[in-house]
Amino acid sequence: MRVTIFGSGYVGLVTGACLADAGNEVLCVDIDAARIARLNAGEVPIHEPGLDELIARNRDKGRLSFTTDAAAAVAHGLFQMIAVGTPPDEDGSADLRHVLAVAQTIGENLAEYKIVMTKSTVPVGTSDRVKAAVAAALEARRAQYEFDVVSNPEFLKEGAAIADFMKPDRVVVGTDNPRTAELLKALYHPFTRSHERMLVMDLRSAELTKYAANAMLATKISFMNELANLAERLGADIEKVRAGIGSDPRIGYSFIYPGAGYGGSCFPKDVKALERSARDAGAEARILAAVEAVNEQQKRVLFKKIQRYFGGRLAGRTVAVWGLAFKPNTDDLREAPSRVLMEALWAAGASVRAYDPVAIAEARRIYGERSDLVLCESAAAALEGADALAICTEWQEFRSPDFARMRTVLREPVVFDGRNLYEPSLMAAQGIRYFAIGRGERLAE
Repeated sequence: MRVTIFGSGYVGLVTGACLADAGNEVLCVDIDAARIARLNAGEVPIHEPGLDELIARNRDKGRLSFTTDAAAAVAHGLFQMIAVGTPPDEDGSADLRHVLAVAQTIGENLAEYKIVMTKSTVPVGTSDRVKAAVAAALEARRAQYEFDVVSNPEFLKEGAAIADFMKPDRVVVGTDNPRTAELLKALYHPFTRSHERMLVMDLRSAELTKYAANAMLATKISFMNELANLAERLGADIEKVRAGIGSDPRIGYSFIYPGAGYGGSCFPKDVKALERSARDAGAEARILAAVEAVNEQQKRVLFKKIQRYFGGRLAGRTVAVWGLAFKPNTDDLREAPSRVLMEALWAAGASVRAYDPVAIAEARRIYGERSDLVLCESAAAALEGADALAICTEWQEFRSPDFARMRTVLREPVVFDGRNLYEPSLMAAQGIRYFAIGRGERLAE
């Protein structure tokens, strides 16, 4: 099948590469000429395990190509996927300018039947606006061509996106046309052969499903973080509590790991957007508001622990930070807890020596050169000259460090662990003071 994807960002590139790998002819289009030039030169502008090889293989076989020519892109594919960004507006709502601009472009160039699919995460009712935008562009041309609009939200986890696409838990399709549903089943058949995983529903239900999924996962994280803070006050160990409740199959172990808060491009944006959608519909989303508030507070927990430990005197101190990305296996720093920590440390007069296996370049792009930030080439190098260590991301290489060296190199043998990587008893035996989330030592308020 022939597929066009508008947007060569995270969702567009993963979707395009995976569809091409199944034998489809995929054309990715973007208005960013520099990005397209990089992709055509064999460079992949995002970090996702396995994506470089997948793109290279399918580009070499002629199944995956990149262009800035929107007219050629509309002509290419039966399926016209919209996978552009929907950044949060100032009021928390999703900014749909890019989505609607693509819809207009499709309408301006439509010359035969197409299926217009929204992969972007959008508020309920967006498909109606996409349909109206395409229709308006056709009317302006005095042209009459049939088209269908489909909601086909993505459920890709950064760091495991290729596996999520190749072996999906579900494929959600929102459409009011049974014929279109059959065409989508054919497109996704290579990925759903072992089990029927396609869920066909109406457009608005499909749009809400994506927001509901992310909001539910964010709720689990914030609830667990609130429990962790309570466990700390009560003298309980949240990791033992987690094992106790996770063993209940009604709860499960997924997304009940306490930490320094969630980040990334999805959860923070989508919780706010769903909360705004609720207000626009005349409803009060009190749980969503609490989820967001708890998360914002949780992102400051590590800084508060460091501040209390040093008696509020952080000026002139240096803190080593392990992990900058919001989660492992990505270089994405959007809404990352590490950014909140570093910026609070700088505001208090402290310096940072930071290390991340893949996100150093992104950190340098965001913060540039500054005297209070040293971006290091290894975890060990970050400890040099530091007064304390803070851990923000649970990268695998941080799980079993040289504790003896850590104790010796740090000016004060103290670790503030935002991901609960170590056992408090082990740290005590190593002579390292250990402050984690809902376990370990507790500092007086």
